[in-house]
Amino acid sequence: MAVATQTTSAIRPFVYAAASISALGGLLFGYDIGVISGAILFVQKQFSLSARMEEIVVSSVLLGSLAGAAGGGVLADRLGRRRLLIAAAIVFGLGGVGAALAPGTAWLILARVVAGVAIGVASFVAPLYISEIAPVEIRGKLVSINQLAITIGIVISYLVDYAFAGSGAWRGMFAVAVIPAAAFGIGLIFIPDSPRWLAGRGRLDQARAVLKKIRNPDQASSELSDIQESLGRQKGNWSELWSPVLRSAMIVGIGLAIAQQITGINTVIYYAPTIFKFAGLTSSSAAILASVGVGLVNVTLTVVAMQLIDRVGRRPLLLISLAGMAASLALLGLAFSLPQFKSVLGWVSIASLMAFVGSYALGLGPVFWLILSEIYPLRIRGRAMSVGTAVNWTGNLVVALTFLTLTKALGKPGTFWLFGVVTLAAWFFAFFLVPETKGKTLEQIEAYMRSGKHPRAL
Repeated sequence: MAVATQTTSAIRPFVYAAASISALGGLLFGYDIGVISGAILFVQKQFSLSARMEEIVVSSVLLGSLAGAAGGGVLADRLGRRRLLIAAAIVFGLGGVGAALAPGTAWLILARVVAGVAIGVASFVAPLYISEIAPVEIRGKLVSINQLAITIGIVISYLVDYAFAGSGAWRGMFAVAVIPAAAFGIGLIFIPDSPRWLAGRGRLDQARAVLKKIRNPDQASSELSDIQESLGRQKGNWSELWSPVLRSAMIVGIGLAIAQQITGINTVIYYAPTIFKFAGLTSSSAAILASVGVGLVNVTLTVVAMQLIDRVGRRPLLLISLAGMAASLALLGLAFSLPQFKSVLGWVSIASLMAFVGSYALGLGPVFWLILSEIYPLRIRGRAMSVGTAVNWTGNLVVALTFLTLTKALGKPGTFWLFGVVTLAAWFFAFFLVPETKGKTLEQIEAYMRSGKHPRAL
């Protein structure tokens, strides 16, 4: 036992390094969705955008993300996780340069769509890759590195926005994305392909060699045997996704994908400075700086979630998260509905948004991507994740396109209360249907989900 423990400890730094490099895709994901929150304040002025056109500029990245998520699944299964992430790194760089050079609204929208394609791919391929190389006992923590990277990318985008806010140089805000894109692409050269993908393509010797880098020898042989046994039960075509034995897994994945978005988290990411301006922070720089505080809460609570997710489990964190989000939205709506408290509205809105984002970061943020990477069979894991991710980005697009319109139609209190009601519905969905995957190998989870038993009983 002592020898095995030492061997495992000796090889884990390589696993952490591979996970951290692939998670740079998450950092770029976070940066590119967060940077628009500050840039739009200046883009709106320069191009005299209406509220509807402002929503389109903000949401354009989501059209690309939806396309990348929908098309990336087949490519992830055919080309491999690593090769597709390298392509995404190149597209991230092109999107950043294109947005920085935009002479008008149409060009800017196109550049954001291009960046969105890379976001859509990276959003599910990075956690997919990490889950397939991670040891079972720390899989939750390692996959959550990607979510942590997303939150760090959002904070960096807010800080960059703040740095350029004084001069109003929104082009510089977009151009900075080229730096992490280059680091991402270069780093991917030095990590191996997923051993599970290699085995699925019949490249067993290569899969064994990779497993020996990230496991001790006995674990490598046993794990490869489990992978081969799992592959023998799979067809690997689209029709298998909708077969009765996998129906519950698809319902869980799609349900969580919808819940993560329609609870309103990205209204905060995209429109945090705008919300703070609603609350009375008149300076663009002050509104952006307040958003940095919200972003730091996101990072901090994600780190806490990483420490708990393999100990406490996925389900408890998810349920606590959704309850906290619902309560925060109720408070935020209440603050906007009481004009007599206008003098403290800014502070209440900041506190409520921090509580909302912190609750999200503790559970729904990392748990969705983790469970999505765990519950599907190997041969179709890329395609199944792309379906859930495409649904996720569709919900994201709907929320981003309608937020400002909703605030005009329902009022600010009504909009936040609507998100709160939806969050409560998501809590009941999670309570009755979401399984606990802590401490189980991907092959054990797959076998259970194929059994046709209720997912919650896992």
